[in-house]
Amino acid sequence: MRFFTLSCLLLLPLLAQAETVTVATYNLLNYLVMDRSVDGHWREDYPKPESEKTALREVIRSMDADVLAVQEIGGPDFLAQLQEDLKSEGLDYPYSAVLLGPDEVRRVGVLSRIPFKQTHSHDRLDFTLNGQRESVRRGALEVVFETNGVRWGLFNIHLKSRWTVRDDDPKATQQRTREAQEVRDLVREKYPNPKRANYLIVGDFNDTRESAALRRFLKVSGRELSVMLDALDSRGESWTFHYRKRDLYERVDFILCSPGLLRHVVEGSGRVIDLLPATLQASDHRPVMVELEF
Repeated sequence: MRFFTLSCLLLLPLLAQAETVTVATYNLLNYLVMDRSVDGHWREDYPKPESEKTALREVIRSMDADVLAVQEIGGPDFLAQLQEDLKSEGLDYPYSAVLLGPDEVRRVGVLSRIPFKQTHSHDRLDFTLNGQRESVRRGALEVVFETNGVRWGLFNIHLKSRWTVRDDDPKATQQRTREAQEVRDLVREKYPNPKRANYLIVGDFNDTRESAALRRFLKVSGRELSVMLDALDSRGESWTFHYRKRDLYERVDFILCSPGLLRHVVEGSGRVIDLLPATLQASDHRPVMVELEF
């Protein structure tokens, strides 16, 4: 009994040192300047309306994530604006990164409380589609962290939307799948042994869980590359995107986890954020969160 008690006392400091990190991904819906309809009027070169930005910050503050991956940010100036506004409201993200890729309008970025060990902007991921040279338009932003002695990486992506002018690729299915394959190959090159690697692939995949684009990230030749983490909202539903024009609800925003990092995922922590009314005003997407414990 004394030995058991002593062992427990020795383990307590180790258990107390565990660190939890919350990671979220959120498509901000055109946090940039563009032509848009505002209050029933068409506006050219108009920023995201203040009412939407206010709602967006309310949602982000409610999540209080340690690491926030965002899509559809206009660039460094726009991310800095969001960063400063959040700080003035009590949520400080001192570390930030934006990928400046082929798409000069909609970019991906990361806000973090945790310092970056490394950042890599993979902005030259090219492929050939039906005889034409194409690129992964939003690239892949890779950020590396170290928590409690464990190094882990995060890839933030935003795959091609379903809108296209190509008659040979309706809904851009082929292009999105090839983009997914290029990013997948990048991840495999960086982390050749997924069972021992620690990484997340997060973002707006613009496709559903059974799609060819999502399958590219999960397995290759029977080898598991990542696991799709479950995430439900307060009502037990998993949709993250509302396509207003067709009144369609789908899940297109995901957090994928390497087999090696899976042991650090807090069981049942995957969530789709939906409780605040502001969620519906801020964006046509809902954010997804997960907790890691190191």
